[in-house]
Amino acid sequence: MGDGRAPTYEERLQAQTFGQPDRPNGRIELAEPDPAWPQLYEREAARIRSLLGDEVLLLEHVGSTSVAGLPAKPVIDILLIVPDSSDEAAYAPRLEAGGYVLRIRQTDWHQHRMFKGPDTNVQVHVFSHGSPEIERMVGFRDRLRTHPEERELYLATKRELAARDWEFVQQYADAKSAVVESIIARAEAERGAR
Repeated sequence: MGDGRAPTYEERLQAQTFGQPDRPNGRIELAEPDPAWPQLYEREAARIRSLLGDEVLLLEHVGSTSVAGLPAKPVIDILLIVPDSSDEAAYAPRLEAGGYVLRIRQTDWHQHRMFKGPDTNVQVHVFSHGSPEIERMVGFRDRLRTHPEERELYLATKRELAARDWEFVQQYADAKSAVVESIIARAEAERGAR
């Protein structure tokens, strides 16, 4: 910063966010599992494919709403892989024409972009082909789907953290990092042992 001080958490968050960062007004609401979540994902996936065509290399339902029986923030997280996520001109205008809104641009973290959906609470996470985040996100989801003990550990962590007061939703997400990383590490170790 120009004044010699380190940026605050809010300033760092604002630097990569279009509009205001999401604020939960205290605690995070976890909804009970909704059987409509997979259908909402399928509808959004079809919409994204119709907008982007061959630019879509992979679409996956990720996050807690992609794991049957897991309470979650009622937000459908979608992993979208394109040839080069930093080349926004190749895909962003078409997503925006379909009503998606660019909310996050993280040029220093795998060129991640995140769009919010036009009429459903979705977050479309865009990464480039070959990004290590693809395997991490899908591996985390698959581990929760196939290992009940991991799902229970993650749920207990989410419930404990959701009961706290947060200024920003991202702080809640950051607080889950340690347990998420431990689950990913076990998934990678198991995959490596095969």
